[in-house]
Amino acid sequence: MTIKGILVTLLAPMENHIANGGEKLLGNASSIKRRPDGKVYISGQMQRHVLFCAIDRLNQDDTNKGATFISNGDGISNKIEVDIRADLGGFMHPKSGDYSGRRTAPLSVTPAVAITESEVGRDLMLRLSTNDRDNAIATKEFSESDIMHMNFFLDVNTLGISKVFDYEETFNIGTRYIKHITDVERKRRAQLYLEATRTMNDYANQARNAVSGEPQQVLIVFDTKMSRKASRYFVISENERANILSELKERKAEYFLGDDTIKNGDNESLSVNGAYKKALEFLNTNHLYNPAGNDTEVKTFALAFPE
Repeated sequence: MTIKGILVTLLAPMENHIANGGEKLLGNASSIKRRPDGKVYISGQMQRHVLFCAIDRLNQDDTNKGATFISNGDGISNKIEVDIRADLGGFMHPKSGDYSGRRTAPLSVTPAVAITESEVGRDLMLRLSTNDRDNAIATKEFSESDIMHMNFFLDVNTLGISKVFDYEETFNIGTRYIKHITDVERKRRAQLYLEATRTMNDYANQARNAVSGEPQQVLIVFDTKMSRKASRYFVISENERANILSELKERKAEYFLGDDTIKNGDNESLSVNGAYKKALEFLNTNHLYNPAGNDTEVKTFALAFPE
């Protein structure tokens, strides 16, 4: 199979959390982000942060990482060949009349949203001192218990690849693709992305509250086209679910369902761990779509787009 997109949609339980804090509304009262319907949510920005933290840990442990690294979010370079954040997360270095200074991210995420209305409580915090002037009182909102729905998608078409538009005067006369990393490295980065979606842990207040976004249920889709339709799988009716899976089968996409809440044992009842294990095996034995040719055409970003 030739893989053009890798979608991961999952449900993760979170308890007594403020995984993504809001503004301090009244003095020392910290709030939690909530939609108008009362469901707490975690912003897409926080989701990307947590995912790249997970990728960073996995990359550090990989003996095949070479010189690759994950840059800090406030200092993203254009060195796609070594900076995995620059590759998967894109960058914006605008220059007048030059498209080479920006990159649309192959990796996209949705905010994580509770599947039902959240029960929000308030925690009273006191700081007492022998000096009365140093005493302080503050409150912090927290959500009692949520099942958070979150989605991740990797567009394989531009993983490690730049799309270039050729112009003659003011007319676009063609499109080319430039490859910045080898096929082996492209596959490795896809594996890092997939594995990272199951180890989401670096949320707000993580050090004190041990908030975890590790999945309880997951659907992993290796698609033959650019589609994110299956991202709503866990929040729709049974009929819609069946139709989505039927559509995936019809276009020969491959998917793996995992659920830790049911008894496992066969291909139709995988645990989350079982689903990821089978998904990684499938990824290893199939091909990523490559519009840019073989490895002899690999160029660093600097060589492909000289100043």
